[in-house]
Amino acid sequence: MGTNDKRVALVTGGASGIGRATADRLVADGVTVVIADIQDEAGEAAAAELRGKQASASYLHLDVSDEASWQQVASTIEHDHRRLDILVNNAGIGDLDPIERTPLETYARVVAITQTSVFLGMKATAELLKQSGAGAVVNVSSIFGIVGGFGVSPGYAAAKGAVRTLTKNVALLWATQGVRVNSVHPGFIDTPILGEADRGTLIEVTPMGRLGTPSEVAEAIAFLASPAASFITGAELWVDGGYLAR
Repeated sequence: MGTNDKRVALVTGGASGIGRATADRLVADGVTVVIADIQDEAGEAAAAELRGKQASASYLHLDVSDEASWQQVASTIEHDHRRLDILVNNAGIGDLDPIERTPLETYARVVAITQTSVFLGMKATAELLKQSGAGAVVNVSSIFGIVGGFGVSPGYAAAKGAVRTLTKNVALLWATQGVRVNSVHPGFIDTPILGEADRGTLIEVTPMGRLGTPSEVAEAIAFLASPAASFITGAELWVDGGYLAR
C-alpha cells in the first residue's frame, strides 16, 4: 500500500472526522500512523481497520488538554518507533452561544482542547520532530480563526485564531531546526462538529455551493506534511470552498 515511506505520524482526534480521513490519507503514502484520541473504542477500531488493509497503524489514548498525557504519548512513540516525523494537531471542540450566554467553564474547556492542546503537542514532541531532520507539523485551525464568522462561538473563534498565530510563531523558531509548521483552515466540512447547524445555510454561504468532505481537508494536510512542501513553513492553507475569497 502506498510507497516505501519510513515516516511516522501522530494524528490527534484521529478516531473520526478529519483526523480519521487524515490517517487514511497518510497510510496511503506508506506512513506509519499513530491515531490518538479519547474515543478509545472508535480509535482502536480505526487502527485495526487500517492494519487490515496492510497499513502500519496503532492507537493511543490521549487527553490533548493534559500535559502528562502528551508526555506519555511522546514517550510511547519514542519507545515503539524511535522517531516522529509528522504531527497533526487536529483535535478540537466547539461552542455555540453568543458571548453573553457562554459560561466561563465552557470557554475554558474549548480553549483547552482546541488551542492549549496545540501548544502541548508541539512542546511534547519538539525533540522527536527535530531529530527527524525533516519534521512537519500541521495544525488544524479554521476559517473562523481568521474571520469573525457568525458572531457566536467565542471560545472556538478565539482558540482557532490563537492556533493560527501560534503556528507562525513556532514556524519561525524552528525554521532552521528541520521542522516546518503550517496550518490548515477548513470551512464548512461535513463532520460531527457541525452538530445541529443548519447545513442549508452553510451551503448557501459557501461559494462552491456545497459542504466540504473530510478527505478534501486530509489531502491538504498530507500535502503540507509531505516533502513536496519542503519550502513551505508558517503558511496557512484555506480549504473552504471559496468562503474567505468573498
